Amino acid sequence: MQIQEVNNPKLASEFIKMAIPLYKDYPNWIRPLDKDIEAIFNPKQNKYFRHGECTRWILKDDKGKTIGRVAAFINRKIASKGNEQPTGGMGFFECINDKDAAFRLFDQCKEWLEARGMEAMDGPINFGERNEWWGLQVEGFDIEPNYRCNYQPPYYQALFEAYGFKTYFEQLTFGRKIVGHISKRMFEKAERIAANPKYTFKTLDIKQIDKYTEYFHTIYNKAWSGHKGVPVLSIQQARLLIKQMRPILDPNIMYFGFYEDEPIAFFINIPDVNQIFKHVNGKLNLIGKLKFLYHKWRKTTNKIIGTVFGVVPEHRSKGVEGAIVIYGREVLFEKYNRYENLEMNWIGDFNPRMVHTAEQVGVELYKKHITYRKLFDESKPFKRHSILK
Repeated sequence: MQIQEVNNPKLASEFIKMAIPLYKDYPNWIRPLDKDIEAIFNPKQNKYFRHGECTRWILKDDKGKTIGRVAAFINRKIASKGNEQPTGGMGFFECINDKDAAFRLFDQCKEWLEARGMEAMDGPINFGERNEWWGLQVEGFDIEPNYRCNYQPPYYQALFEAYGFKTYFEQLTFGRKIVGHISKRMFEKAERIAANPKYTFKTLDIKQIDKYTEYFHTIYNKAWSGHKGVPVLSIQQARLLIKQMRPILDPNIMYFGFYEDEPIAFFINIPDVNQIFKHVNGKLNLIGKLKFLYHKWRKTTNKIIGTVFGVVPEHRSKGVEGAIVIYGREVLFEKYNRYENLEMNWIGDFNPRMVHTAEQVGVELYKKHITYRKLFDESKPFKRHSILK
């Protein structure tokens, strides 16, 4: 076997294409957009290159056939944040069902990271935002993947664990029909909040998008940036995120909570555009764009994805979590009857409060991903992600 660093357009194309034949027997796989994958490895498009580095490889067998691929990266902002050892990442792993081939790819990442001072690697993760391309899917293969979420063959789990990767945390995706049961306790808490005139809830006002972007920035940093592995979000980054969402943004599924007119909570959902992108086969060229516009016009997307949920610390455990969920349900059921299904994406098992909130909404576990960690010195004790309090 021969491993090659991807350092020219031909190899970059091979990196993309090698995954296609692996999934020919997996009808629920949706090919990611080529441009989305390439953007991860483009310093002009990926801001993480400002404080990190990344490279990728393909693996060929003795006959010259590409049988695997992988990438390794370091985000120096968080490599040592909350970790007992500097920790890098690996991801975008694809490989035939062969332990030797997989181990060759894992070894390449380990050697590259060790040479740069890392003592562990997490994977498969993203050289970018945590809510994209993060974790190895281990349950829910009968359900189509959400946009920019990993979907992998079941045999990958055995390859990772045989190499010595251990579960650092699990990521749970819950789902339900929009119309359906909500727990009595959640309703009671939400009613108490609704009876308090100091609390108000609103959908995003597209005419005041800049103001709502500031709300998002404020709530996100208060609710999330103090947690392990979650950096502070700058206002520029918040504006970029909202700008990137504009082509698919539906203000009727983006909810904000206020206390005395100050932003305290959000529940951000987006349409599952993978229901559209599955028709373009990875190519957002002219034909792909026309297909996208056609399906967007026809409103063929019937599922929404809960991408991020947050409540500032001083208003937690008061019923705000349930109140904003029920407000959104009322909008979807009573005022905007378009979508049929909801998936609450990427809920870490280290966040029991959010798991409990999801369960009160009456959801089922649809999918499970695992973020693994491999300590290079296996004599050191392994520790899972700490539980959020």
